[in-house]
Amino acid sequence: MADHPTLPPQAPKRAADRIRESARELFYAQGIRAVGVDQIVTKAGVTKPSLYRAFPSKDALAADYLRTYDEGFWQRFEEAAAEAPGDPRGQIRAFFARHRSRVNNNLYRGCALTNAAVEYPDADHPARKVAEEAKTALRTRLRQMAMEMGARDPEALGDGLMLIMEGAFVTSQLFGKGGPAVVAAEMADRLIEASLKPAETAD
Repeated sequence: MADHPTLPPQAPKRAADRIRESARELFYAQGIRAVGVDQIVTKAGVTKPSLYRAFPSKDALAADYLRTYDEGFWQRFEEAAAEAPGDPRGQIRAFFARHRSRVNNNLYRGCALTNAAVEYPDADHPARKVAEEAKTALRTRLRQMAMEMGARDPEALGDGLMLIMEGAFVTSQLFGKGGPAVVAAEMADRLIEASLKPAETAD
């Protein structure tokens, strides 16, 4: 019997990667403002100079964290959309169903981008800018989906869906598993139904 090849040892994570990972966990669990640089470097097992070589400031690290979070959000969104190809209404339903499962995780603290927008009201703050850009992209996507559904007023439906989505993100933190987020899919579907163009009837 041939010997199995020995796998090469895994290279240790770079300092920047350990900083990103530690910051992500701390920022999401406690909020960006509440977490200090000392806490991040201690958790990452690096020095402050290592952090500042990788990121010019805590603000820059926060913006990097939010960009990574946004990438993850869109990955989850597209995975849900893939469950209902060519059916934007079904895609919305699938997204909310997946979100309901996320709420059941005791570590869930809503949307990091929404949280950051609340933490940083200053429009010029790097974290605020990332959050605004991300939410603008989501709003555009939902309006496009509403148009594909044949809504009478796609912009209004898209914005209504975004209101339900943001409400689900926020109330999930307040009420947990039994909160209003559990009916988000149903409420979204009712809104869609009420917003669709009436079927044309023959004369």
